[in-house]
Amino acid sequence: MMQSASLKLFAEFNNLESRHTTPYRLSFSGRNFPVRLNYVNQWKRNCNLTARASESDAGGGGAESEQNTTSFYERNQMYALMKQQMELAALSENYEEAARLRDSLKLFEEEEPVLRLQGLMKEAIANERFEDAARYHKQIKEIAPHYLLKCSSDATTLGIRVQAKSVYIEGRSQPLRGQYFFAYRIRITNNSNRPVQLLKRHWIVTNANEKSEDVWGIGVLGEQPVLLPNDSFEYSSACPLTTPSGRMEGEYEMKHIDKVGSKTFNVTIAPFALSSLGDVTDNI
Repeated sequence: MMQSASLKLFAEFNNLESRHTTPYRLSFSGRNFPVRLNYVNQWKRNCNLTARASESDAGGGGAESEQNTTSFYERNQMYALMKQQMELAALSENYEEAARLRDSLKLFEEEEPVLRLQGLMKEAIANERFEDAARYHKQIKEIAPHYLLKCSSDATTLGIRVQAKSVYIEGRSQPLRGQYFFAYRIRITNNSNRPVQLLKRHWIVTNANEKSEDVWGIGVLGEQPVLLPNDSFEYSSACPLTTPSGRMEGEYEMKHIDKVGSKTFNVTIAPFALSSLGDVTDNI
């Protein structure tokens, strides 16, 4: 038997008045990527965007690694912005602009170090060159440590299984303002032989700058569901971020309800990624 509680998520684009379109070029790896930035009047001061990238291979000290990580997340922000502009151009039937942005995105994907390494790693695995795959994997981790974290997770504690999956909601995100919107869905299954009740939740949300926030609450979506053996409970919720990627993890506090005075116990929610690029490791 399955219980379900869901949060309705909207994916429309907001209507923005006083919209201006200004040509802009993103400089990356010695090449310029033409893109038009749509923005409201008060956003003008935020439109001085640059994309910086390091094409160096693995190695170097901590400062270089930190710089590479910062560059990756800046490029990630640029990628999300360009992709959103392409969708807006297509929605407004400006197909010439949409085609230009599509070509810019394709070139960006070919030049972006992490995406390039991901392609090389995939090719190496397909050809059973596992030593090369391990080297590419290591380089990706040095540039963007959490890039390989999947947008889903699955963990079981004392017979309680928690499955999580996130998705980027482009229509609710505004990269120019540093606003990225993610939805996630949770499925909790009681695979034990005792009934349990979910009492509290604790989330740790970390953005791309490694800034974490703890979120505590009673139950989930105002409920404290009871799960009998072989019972499941699903719900959806959302999480805004100020960076184009991050991660979530946490725990639920539960108790067995078949015995009076049972102690509570914590059920792990394994880490999963929040990524505007989606689950980039699916095809690896």
